[in-house]
Amino acid sequence: MNKRTKIIVFASIAVLILGMALFPTMKRLLSSNNETGASSSQPNRGGARSELVVSATVLEPQVLNNMFRITGVLLPDEEVDLTFESSGKITNIYFQEGTFVNKGTLLAKVNDAPLQAELKKLQSQMPLAEDRLSRQQTLLEKDAISQETYQSVYTQLETLKADIELVNARIKQTELRAPFSGVIGLRQVSEGAYASPNVVVANLTKISPLKIEFSLTQNFVNLILPGSEIAFSVENDLDVFNATVYAVESKLDLNTLSLFARARYDNSDGKIKPGQSASIQIKLDQIDNAIVIPSISSVKEMGRDIAYVYKNGVAQEVEIITGMRTSSSVEVISGLNVGDTLLTTGVMQLRTGMPVRIDRMTENSAD
Repeated sequence: MNKRTKIIVFASIAVLILGMALFPTMKRLLSSNNETGASSSQPNRGGARSELVVSATVLEPQVLNNMFRITGVLLPDEEVDLTFESSGKITNIYFQEGTFVNKGTLLAKVNDAPLQAELKKLQSQMPLAEDRLSRQQTLLEKDAISQETYQSVYTQLETLKADIELVNARIKQTELRAPFSGVIGLRQVSEGAYASPNVVVANLTKISPLKIEFSLTQNFVNLILPGSEIAFSVENDLDVFNATVYAVESKLDLNTLSLFARARYDNSDGKIKPGQSASIQIKLDQIDNAIVIPSISSVKEMGRDIAYVYKNGVAQEVEIITGMRTSSSVEVISGLNVGDTLLTTGVMQLRTGMPVRIDRMTENSAD
Protein backbone atom coordinates (compact mmCIF):
# COMPACT_ATOMS: atom_id res chain seq x y z
CA MET A 1 0.00 0.00 0.00
CA ASN A 2 1.58 3.20 -1.13
CA LYS A 3 1.52 6.52 0.69
CA ARG A 4 -1.33 8.02 -1.35
CA THR A 5 -3.60 5.06 -0.72
CA LYS A 6 -2.97 5.29 3.02
CA ILE A 7 -4.04 8.92 3.09
CA ILE A 8 -7.31 8.15 1.27
CA VAL A 9 -8.13 5.30 3.68
CA PHE A 10 -7.47 7.38 6.78
CA ALA A 11 -9.58 10.30 5.43
CA SER A 12 -12.51 7.99 4.67
CA ILE A 13 -12.39 6.54 8.18
CA ALA A 14 -12.40 10.07 9.70
CA VAL A 15 -15.41 11.14 7.63
CA LEU A 16 -17.27 7.96 8.64
CA ILE A 17 -16.61 8.55 12.34
CA LEU A 18 -17.70 12.24 12.08
CA GLY A 19 -20.91 11.28 10.27
CA MET A 20 -21.81 8.70 12.94
CA ALA A 21 -21.28 11.33 15.67
CA LEU A 22 -23.49 13.98 13.97
CA PHE A 23 -26.31 11.63 12.88
CA PRO A 24 -28.55 12.04 16.03
CA THR A 25 -28.37 15.84 15.85
CA MET A 26 -29.22 15.98 12.16
CA LYS A 27 -32.15 13.63 12.75
CA ARG A 28 -33.65 15.91 15.42
CA LEU A 29 -33.27 18.97 13.21
CA LEU A 30 -34.97 17.30 10.27
CA SER A 31 -37.82 16.12 12.49
CA SER A 32 -38.33 19.64 13.90
CA ASN A 33 -38.41 21.21 10.43
CA ASN A 34 -40.98 18.71 9.23
CA GLU A 35 -43.26 19.45 12.19
CA THR A 36 -42.96 23.20 11.63
CA GLY A 37 -43.73 22.85 7.96
CA ALA A 38 -46.72 20.68 8.67
CA SER A 39 -48.02 23.13 11.25
CA SER A 40 -47.61 26.15 8.95
CA SER A 41 -49.30 24.38 6.11
CA GLN A 42 -52.50 23.98 8.14
CA PRO A 43 -55.05 26.75 7.47
CA ASN A 44 -56.52 29.04 10.26
CA ARG A 45 -59.51 27.50 11.90
CA GLY A 46 -62.53 28.30 9.84
CA GLY A 47 -60.36 30.32 7.39
CA ALA A 48 -60.94 33.59 9.39
CA ARG A 49 -58.40 36.44 9.41
CA SER A 50 -57.23 37.91 12.75
CA GLU A 51 -59.02 41.08 13.92
CA LEU A 52 -57.30 44.41 14.59
CA VAL A 53 -58.22 45.91 17.98
CA VAL A 54 -58.94 49.64 17.67
CA SER A 55 -60.62 52.60 19.36
CA ALA A 56 -63.49 54.52 17.80
CA THR A 57 -65.77 57.50 18.27
CA VAL A 58 -69.26 58.37 17.06
CA LEU A 59 -69.25 61.66 15.17
CA GLU A 60 -71.46 64.42 16.57
CA PRO A 61 -71.83 68.08 15.51
CA GLN A 62 -69.28 70.31 17.22
CA VAL A 63 -68.64 74.02 17.72
CA LEU A 64 -65.22 74.73 16.21
CA ASN A 65 -63.32 77.87 17.15
CA ASN A 66 -60.56 79.17 14.93
CA MET A 67 -57.99 80.29 17.51
CA PHE A 68 -54.90 82.41 16.87
CA ARG A 69 -52.18 81.70 19.45
CA ILE A 70 -49.30 84.05 20.22
CA THR A 71 -47.06 85.03 23.13
CA GLY A 72 -47.22 88.47 24.74
CA VAL A 73 -45.83 90.25 27.77
CA LEU A 74 -47.58 91.76 30.76
CA LEU A 75 -46.85 95.44 31.41
CA PRO A 76 -47.82 97.70 34.31
CA ASP A 77 -50.53 100.24 33.57
CA GLU A 78 -48.17 102.99 34.77
CA GLU A 79 -44.53 102.88 35.87
CA VAL A 80 -42.05 105.59 36.87
CA ASP A 81 -38.64 106.00 38.48
CA LEU A 82 -39.11 108.37 41.40
CA THR A 83 -36.65 111.28 41.57
CA PHE A 84 -36.56 114.67 43.29
CA GLU A 85 -37.01 117.86 41.26
CA SER A 86 -34.42 119.65 43.38
CA SER A 87 -31.05 118.76 44.86
CA GLY A 88 -30.20 118.44 48.53
CA LYS A 89 -29.61 116.10 51.43
CA ILE A 90 -32.39 113.58 52.07
CA THR A 91 -33.78 114.26 55.54
CA ASN A 92 -36.70 111.83 55.68
CA ILE A 93 -37.94 108.67 53.92
CA TYR A 94 -41.56 107.87 54.76
CA PHE A 95 -42.43 104.79 52.67
CA GLN A 96 -41.94 101.08 53.25
CA GLU A 97 -40.57 99.05 50.38
CA GLY A 98 -43.03 96.84 48.52
CA THR A 99 -46.15 98.52 49.92
CA PHE A 100 -49.12 100.14 48.23
CA VAL A 101 -49.22 103.94 48.30
CA ASN A 102 -51.97 106.32 47.25
CA LYS A 103 -51.58 109.16 44.81
CA GLY A 104 -50.16 112.27 46.51
CA THR A 105 -48.60 110.38 49.45
CA LEU A 106 -45.40 112.04 50.74
CA LEU A 107 -42.60 109.52 50.17
CA ALA A 108 -39.39 111.40 50.96
CA LYS A 109 -38.02 114.88 51.55
CA VAL A 110 -34.77 116.79 51.12
CA ASN A 111 -33.53 119.61 53.34
CA ASP A 112 -35.65 122.76 52.92
CA ALA A 113 -34.44 124.79 55.94
CA PRO A 114 -33.05 127.69 53.84
CA LEU A 115 -36.28 127.91 51.87
CA GLN A 116 -38.40 127.85 55.03
CA ALA A 117 -36.33 130.71 56.45
CA GLU A 118 -36.75 132.73 53.28
CA LEU A 119 -40.48 132.04 53.31
CA LYS A 120 -40.75 133.21 56.89
CA LYS A 121 -38.90 136.41 56.04
CA LEU A 122 -41.21 137.20 53.14
CA GLN A 123 -44.35 136.41 55.08
CA SER A 124 -43.27 138.78 57.85
CA GLN A 125 -43.26 141.63 55.32
CA MET A 126 -46.82 141.01 54.24
CA PRO A 127 -48.70 142.91 57.05
CA LEU A 128 -46.64 146.06 56.52
CA ALA A 129 -47.04 145.93 52.74
CA GLU A 130 -50.80 145.41 53.00
CA ASP A 131 -51.14 148.26 55.54
CA ARG A 132 -49.14 150.60 53.30
CA LEU A 133 -51.36 149.78 50.33
CA SER A 134 -54.46 150.43 52.44
CA ARG A 135 -53.20 153.89 53.44
CA GLN A 136 -52.29 154.72 49.87
CA GLN A 137 -55.78 153.65 48.77
CA THR A 138 -57.33 156.10 51.25
CA LEU A 139 -55.08 158.95 50.13
CA LEU A 140 -55.80 158.19 46.48
CA GLU A 141 -59.53 158.44 47.10
CA LYS A 142 -58.93 161.92 48.60
CA ASP A 143 -56.70 162.92 45.69
CA ALA A 144 -53.84 163.36 48.16
CA ILE A 145 -51.43 161.24 46.08
CA SER A 146 -51.01 160.48 42.42
CA GLN A 147 -52.11 157.31 40.68
CA GLU A 148 -48.46 156.51 39.95
CA THR A 149 -47.56 156.58 43.66
CA TYR A 150 -50.43 154.23 44.48
CA GLN A 151 -49.50 151.88 41.61
CA SER A 152 -45.92 151.63 42.87
CA VAL A 153 -47.06 150.54 46.35
CA TYR A 154 -49.53 148.06 44.79
CA THR A 155 -46.76 146.56 42.63
CA GLN A 156 -44.50 146.10 45.66
CA LEU A 157 -47.24 144.09 47.41
CA GLU A 158 -47.89 141.91 44.35
CA THR A 159 -44.15 141.28 43.95
CA LEU A 160 -43.96 140.17 47.58
CA LYS A 161 -46.86 137.74 47.02
CA ALA A 162 -45.16 136.36 43.90
CA ASP A 163 -41.93 135.84 45.85
CA ILE A 164 -43.84 133.90 48.50
CA GLU A 165 -45.47 131.71 45.82
CA LEU A 166 -42.07 131.05 44.27
CA VAL A 167 -40.56 129.95 47.57
CA ASN A 168 -43.56 127.71 48.26
CA ALA A 169 -43.07 126.11 44.83
CA ARG A 170 -39.42 125.46 45.61
CA ILE A 171 -40.38 123.91 48.93
CA LYS A 172 -42.76 121.56 47.09
CA GLN A 173 -39.86 120.51 44.90
CA THR A 174 -38.09 119.23 48.01
CA GLU A 175 -40.97 116.79 48.56
CA LEU A 176 -41.25 113.50 46.70
CA ARG A 177 -44.89 112.48 46.34
CA ALA A 178 -46.54 109.54 44.55
CA PRO A 179 -47.76 110.69 41.11
CA PHE A 180 -50.33 107.85 41.05
CA SER A 181 -51.51 105.01 43.25
CA GLY A 182 -49.38 101.88 43.02
CA VAL A 183 -46.84 99.57 44.60
CA ILE A 184 -43.50 101.11 45.51
CA GLY A 185 -40.41 99.05 44.86
CA LEU A 186 -37.07 98.67 46.62
CA ARG A 187 -35.40 101.78 48.02
CA GLN A 188 -32.22 102.88 46.25
CA VAL A 189 -31.08 105.62 48.69
CA SER A 190 -30.80 106.23 52.41
CA GLU A 191 -31.49 109.18 54.67
CA GLY A 192 -28.52 111.54 54.65
CA ALA A 193 -27.67 110.81 51.01
CA TYR A 194 -27.41 113.70 48.57
CA ALA A 195 -30.25 113.62 46.07
CA SER A 196 -30.49 115.24 42.66
CA PRO A 197 -32.87 114.89 39.70
CA ASN A 198 -30.57 112.12 38.39
CA VAL A 199 -30.78 109.97 41.53
CA VAL A 200 -33.54 107.31 41.53
CA VAL A 201 -35.12 106.90 44.95
CA ALA A 202 -37.40 103.96 44.07
CA ASN A 203 -39.68 102.63 41.35
CA LEU A 204 -43.46 103.05 41.49
CA THR A 205 -45.65 100.60 39.56
CA LYS A 206 -49.38 100.55 38.97
CA ILE A 207 -50.35 96.87 38.62
CA SER A 208 -54.12 97.23 38.50
CA PRO A 209 -55.05 97.22 35.69
CA LEU A 210 -52.35 95.47 33.65
CA LYS A 211 -51.52 95.85 29.97
CA ILE A 212 -50.89 92.86 27.69
CA GLU A 213 -48.71 93.73 24.72
CA PHE A 214 -48.44 91.44 21.70
CA SER A 215 -47.67 91.61 18.00
CA LEU A 216 -49.68 90.46 15.00
CA THR A 217 -48.44 89.35 11.59
CA GLN A 218 -49.76 91.20 8.58
CA ASN A 219 -52.21 88.34 7.90
CA PHE A 220 -54.21 89.18 11.02
CA VAL A 221 -53.93 92.96 11.33
CA ASN A 222 -57.47 93.57 10.10
CA LEU A 223 -58.97 90.97 12.46
CA ILE A 224 -57.88 92.61 15.73
CA LEU A 225 -59.53 95.93 16.56
CA PRO A 226 -60.09 97.96 19.74
CA GLY A 227 -62.78 96.14 21.66
CA SER A 228 -61.70 92.66 20.56
CA GLU A 229 -61.68 90.07 23.34
CA ILE A 230 -58.64 87.90 24.07
CA ALA A 231 -57.92 85.10 26.55
CA PHE A 232 -54.53 84.53 28.13
CA SER A 233 -52.77 82.39 30.70
CA VAL A 234 -49.50 82.67 32.58
CA GLU A 235 -46.95 80.08 33.59
CA ASN A 236 -47.66 78.01 36.73
CA ASP A 237 -51.30 79.09 36.77
CA LEU A 238 -54.13 76.95 35.42
CA ASP A 239 -56.62 79.84 35.26
CA VAL A 240 -57.53 81.52 31.97
CA PHE A 241 -57.99 85.30 32.10
CA ASN A 242 -59.96 87.57 29.77
CA ALA A 243 -58.83 90.96 28.53
CA THR A 244 -60.01 93.57 26.03
CA VAL A 245 -57.91 95.16 23.28
CA TYR A 246 -57.89 98.93 23.75
CA ALA A 247 -55.23 100.14 21.31
CA VAL A 248 -53.59 99.02 18.06
CA GLU A 249 -50.56 100.64 16.39
CA SER A 250 -51.28 102.71 13.29
CA LYS A 251 -48.59 101.05 11.14
CA LEU A 252 -46.56 97.86 10.84
CA ASP A 253 -42.99 97.57 12.06
CA LEU A 254 -40.75 97.86 8.99
CA ASN A 255 -38.30 95.21 10.21
CA THR A 256 -40.71 92.49 11.34
CA LEU A 257 -43.82 93.42 9.30
CA SER A 258 -45.85 93.01 12.48
CA LEU A 259 -48.33 95.23 14.25
CA PHE A 260 -48.28 95.84 18.00
CA ALA A 261 -51.47 95.86 20.01
CA ARG A 262 -52.34 96.19 23.70
CA ALA A 263 -55.16 94.78 25.79
CA ARG A 264 -56.15 95.64 29.36
CA TYR A 265 -56.88 93.27 32.26
CA ASP A 266 -58.17 94.77 35.52
CA ASN A 267 -56.05 92.51 37.83
CA SER A 268 -58.08 93.76 40.79
CA ASP A 269 -56.58 91.18 43.16
CA GLY A 270 -53.00 91.91 42.09
CA LYS A 271 -52.44 88.20 41.50
CA ILE A 272 -50.57 88.62 38.22
CA LYS A 273 -47.28 90.50 38.16
CA PRO A 274 -45.91 92.71 35.39
CA GLY A 275 -43.05 91.23 33.40
CA GLN A 276 -44.58 87.77 33.08
CA SER A 277 -45.05 86.27 29.64
CA ALA A 278 -48.61 85.54 28.56
CA SER A 279 -49.87 82.76 26.28
CA ILE A 280 -52.60 84.51 24.31
CA GLN A 281 -55.52 82.99 22.43
CA ILE A 282 -57.62 85.11 20.09
CA LYS A 283 -60.80 83.68 18.58
CA LEU A 284 -60.89 84.66 14.91
CA ASP A 285 -63.92 82.66 13.78
CA GLN A 286 -66.51 80.16 15.04
CA ILE A 287 -68.17 77.36 13.05
CA ASP A 288 -71.34 75.82 14.46
CA ASN A 289 -72.41 72.20 13.73
CA ALA A 290 -69.02 71.26 12.33
CA ILE A 291 -67.77 67.68 11.92
CA VAL A 292 -64.45 67.53 13.71
CA ILE A 293 -62.11 64.53 13.93
CA PRO A 294 -58.79 63.99 15.72
CA SER A 295 -55.82 64.80 13.49
CA ILE A 296 -54.33 61.34 14.10
CA SER A 297 -57.40 59.60 12.64
CA SER A 298 -56.73 60.80 9.08
CA VAL A 299 -53.78 60.04 6.81
CA LYS A 300 -52.56 61.23 3.43
CA GLU A 301 -52.37 58.62 0.70
CA MET A 302 -51.54 59.36 -2.92
CA GLY A 303 -52.41 63.02 -2.45
CA ARG A 304 -55.74 62.21 -0.77
CA ASP A 305 -56.92 62.64 2.81
CA ILE A 306 -58.51 59.40 3.98
CA ALA A 307 -60.11 58.10 7.17
CA TYR A 308 -61.70 54.81 8.19
CA VAL A 309 -65.19 54.14 9.51
CA TYR A 310 -66.63 51.00 11.08
CA LYS A 311 -69.14 49.10 8.88
CA ASN A 312 -70.48 45.63 9.78
CA GLY A 313 -67.37 44.53 11.65
CA VAL A 314 -64.82 45.73 9.10
CA ALA A 315 -62.96 48.95 8.29
CA GLN A 316 -64.21 51.02 5.38
CA GLU A 317 -61.98 53.66 3.78
CA VAL A 318 -63.51 57.09 3.00
CA GLU A 319 -61.93 60.02 1.22
CA ILE A 320 -62.42 63.29 3.06
CA ILE A 321 -62.02 66.99 2.30
CA THR A 322 -60.63 68.93 5.24
CA GLY A 323 -61.05 72.53 6.32
CA MET A 324 -59.91 74.39 9.40
CA ARG A 325 -57.20 72.79 11.52
CA THR A 326 -56.35 73.27 15.19
CA SER A 327 -53.52 71.85 17.29
CA SER A 328 -55.15 68.41 17.56
CA SER A 329 -58.32 68.44 15.43
CA VAL A 330 -59.35 68.91 11.84
CA GLU A 331 -62.65 69.98 10.33
CA VAL A 332 -64.15 67.61 7.75
CA ILE A 333 -66.10 69.44 5.03
CA SER A 334 -67.20 66.31 3.16
CA GLY A 335 -66.75 62.54 3.30
CA LEU A 336 -68.07 61.94 6.81
CA ASN A 337 -71.50 62.39 8.35
CA VAL A 338 -72.93 62.84 11.82
CA GLY A 339 -73.46 59.39 13.34
CA ASP A 340 -70.57 57.67 11.54
CA THR A 341 -68.34 55.51 13.73
CA LEU A 342 -64.83 56.79 13.08
CA LEU A 343 -61.84 54.53 13.81
CA THR A 344 -59.30 56.63 15.71
CA THR A 345 -56.36 54.23 16.33
CA GLY A 346 -54.40 51.82 14.17
CA VAL A 347 -55.08 53.98 11.12
CA MET A 348 -51.72 53.18 9.49
CA GLN A 349 -52.49 49.44 9.63
CA LEU A 350 -56.09 49.61 8.44
CA ARG A 351 -57.23 48.54 4.99
CA THR A 352 -60.69 48.44 3.46
CA GLY A 353 -62.45 45.20 4.46
CA MET A 354 -60.06 44.43 7.33
CA PRO A 355 -61.89 42.88 10.33
CA VAL A 356 -61.72 45.15 13.36
CA ARG A 357 -62.83 44.90 16.95
CA ILE A 358 -63.61 48.08 18.91
CA ASP A 359 -62.39 47.80 22.47
CA ARG A 360 -62.91 51.44 23.51
CA MET A 361 -65.26 54.24 22.49
CA THR A 362 -63.84 57.74 23.00
CA GLU A 363 -65.55 61.11 23.20
CA ASN A 364 -65.29 63.27 20.13
CA SER A 365 -64.68 66.92 20.96
CA ALA A 366 -63.04 69.93 19.36
CA ASP A 367 -60.29 71.99 20.99
